[in-house]
Amino acid sequence: MVFLRYLDVCLVLATAPFVLAGGGPELGYAVGAGAWLLTRAGVAFTHDRARRMGDARVKAGLHVAGMMGRIWLVAAAIILARYAGGKADGIMAAALLLAAFTVYLVMSFFTRDSPLSGRPTQSTPSTS
Repeated sequence: MVFLRYLDVCLVLATAPFVLAGGGPELGYAVGAGAWLLTRAGVAFTHDRARRMGDARVKAGLHVAGMMGRIWLVAAAIILARYAGGKADGIMAAALLLAAFTVYLVMSFFTRDSPLSGRPTQSTPSTS
């Protein structure tokens, strides 16, 4: 089950040899992969932090902050790859991030690893 939860990260890391061997845009791959790994770590941090909060407004705020931060970081990575490297680097970063997000979204349905899944976030014993 852990493998499925991180299948998107495995996809990003497994793509590296093919990009390097095929002579693909390395800067675009590096920027896209770095952005994806950073966003995954950031979302894991914010979800973990939200699970420990008692106030529902704080939980919702942390989830929204995580989603918005992810969007801005991914967009900035694509723009950075495009202007630091070239058109091919921007396309590589965008394609890698799109593929990783698609795999992440599909796997989140199967593993129920989502803040909106309805899964109990804390296992506290009942006091009644």
